[in-house]
Amino acid sequence: MFAMFGAGALLAVVAPSGRSARWSSMVAALLGTIFAVSLAALVLLEGHAWSLHLAGVLEPLGGVALTVDSLGAVFLGIVGLTGAPAAVYALGYVRSLDTQPRGRMIHAVFNLFLASLCLVPAAGNVLTFLVAWELMALTSYVLVVSDPTSDDGARAGLWYAVMTHAGFAALLAAFLTLAGGGATDFASVRAHASTLPSSQLTLVFVLAIIGFGSKAGLVPLHIWLPRAHPAAPSHVSAVMSAAMVKLGVYGALRLFFDLMPPGPGWWGGVVLAAGVTTAIAGVLYSVADTHAKRLLAYSTIENIGLIFVGVGFALLMRGYGYAELATMGIVVCLLHTVNHAAFKTLLFLGAGAVIHGTHSASLESYGGLLRRMPQTAVFMLIGALSLAALPPLNGFPSEWLTFQMLVAGVGQSASQLAILLPLAVAGVALTAGLAAVSAVRLFGITFLALPRTPGAASADEAPRTMRLAMAFPALLSVALGLAPSLVVPRLALVATDLGLAPARLNAGLALALPAVGSRYQPLLLAGLIAAAAALTLVLVSRRIGRRSRHADDAWNCGRLIHSPRAEYTAASFAEPLGRVFAGFYRPTQQIRIEVHPVSRYFVRSVGYQGTLAPWLEQVFYVPVVAAVRRMARRAGRLQTGSIQFYLALLPAALVALLLLSTWLR
Repeated sequence: MFAMFGAGALLAVVAPSGRSARWSSMVAALLGTIFAVSLAALVLLEGHAWSLHLAGVLEPLGGVALTVDSLGAVFLGIVGLTGAPAAVYALGYVRSLDTQPRGRMIHAVFNLFLASLCLVPAAGNVLTFLVAWELMALTSYVLVVSDPTSDDGARAGLWYAVMTHAGFAALLAAFLTLAGGGATDFASVRAHASTLPSSQLTLVFVLAIIGFGSKAGLVPLHIWLPRAHPAAPSHVSAVMSAAMVKLGVYGALRLFFDLMPPGPGWWGGVVLAAGVTTAIAGVLYSVADTHAKRLLAYSTIENIGLIFVGVGFALLMRGYGYAELATMGIVVCLLHTVNHAAFKTLLFLGAGAVIHGTHSASLESYGGLLRRMPQTAVFMLIGALSLAALPPLNGFPSEWLTFQMLVAGVGQSASQLAILLPLAVAGVALTAGLAAVSAVRLFGITFLALPRTPGAASADEAPRTMRLAMAFPALLSVALGLAPSLVVPRLALVATDLGLAPARLNAGLALALPAVGSRYQPLLLAGLIAAAAALTLVLVSRRIGRRSRHADDAWNCGRLIHSPRAEYTAASFAEPLGRVFAGFYRPTQQIRIEVHPVSRYFVRSVGYQGTLAPWLEQVFYVPVVAAVRRMARRAGRLQTGSIQFYLALLPAALVALLLLSTWLR
């Protein structure tokens, strides 16, 4: 696996031509992801961990240790299943960069990025984990800022660098506290963590939420995500959204359920509340945004919130002693992680194909693409239906299980659960409804009605390799929707390996939850939907066949020509929700009306411009940025240009460090 990624990075640099560099590096990346999926499948099917310890590499720090257990195998498989179509997609998507040096750079760093993503869930000690985490951050940063002509990419890279390194600092402090200066292998860390007092464990919990939450995109640590995803190339955005942010979930599960002893129930309440808040905030922004990839980035934030609802529920139930429900939370969390990886890969690749064909990233520039990009439209329809959590596609089973587990938790005896969990059910229900609106808006505004710009009118279907790449996550979304019961037992084994109680959530090909007495049979439901659709088609065709046909112009309300200006736009579609949630969006509006000079009752044109105030950024980050700038201006006064002044600062700094070290002792 790592040999293929290394070869891909090397071939991207030394290949004789840009075309050969693209093909050789992406084929190597594809092979590397296939090996990653093979290793993950081997571990999950056989039930035995795979490990390798290279003691001679970085020996003073404990060496490099690799261990792929069942939990790591799930996330390693996610990296492989998302990286493989992304590598195939890049063959057609970045063809225009064959003559540019940065094309080779993107191919090489993309291979290193995939290698780092595979290394994180395979890490077996603290050193390996932190090195892989930092390598993942650095390679993804380079890909985010890979377009030198984009100012947005530079700003996104700055926000991403600041947030990811702040998260890294929090993780470093958390792991140092858990290790306590001793051995850094996970077994030793686990043993030492069991001896720590509750105050230090609580500190580690807070640091972990900051570190892993900033990578996953928990609100308010999400600020980098809607900036970085649109700036990166589309195949990179797909991997970042479908795989990289999920490693924040992996880190939280590894720390909370493996390395740390069980904590109090309020830990779960905090994570659950953060998940619900993140889901609601993400879906509200995804409904209103008009940038195709930024919309999907906000949708990723929403789904990360739903995943952390499962994590928080598991922590909550374990804290209150409901072991079987805790297992249900882990299974639901992992199932939605896998499902979201599949359909979000599809949606980002589809959005990239639309941008490639229309040369625009704005939903307002689309329309009528169903006729011009029919295959891409079918793939995007599958992704949109999965995003809306409609059966029988894969977004439905995990969201259905999320509702079922919350309802099961409400029925327990603890009074705190009777207050917290109904609020969580309401939040998840609101999120699910708004997600369906966002999916309808994404597909309808893009592919239906008439083209609204010349770019949409002249759009071409995506190249064959891009369509082939989209076909794989589309088939995976359908398969996971029709047969989730084939995946759930393996995910339940992951929870068992983490020390939780065994729980059976499937009965044959159906999902069954004895705690609430509910059952979901996806194949039966899919058959009923197909039969209803076929019956409707037959009845409509027979009714039309009996009538005599007469061709004439349709009634158009007195208009001579139907214009795209009469269609819904992305902004107008979301405008009613903007009014309902005006307190959240805090919109600013500018209306310009031009009237005829003869009479003000004859309106020549109406111009409307509306923007959404990013108040979360204004509340949390604007004061911090202002304070940093003030400190930088004051520090800048030290740059006097005098070498004598600079030399005088050295002994002052040494004295300050001496006093600090004495105080710390």
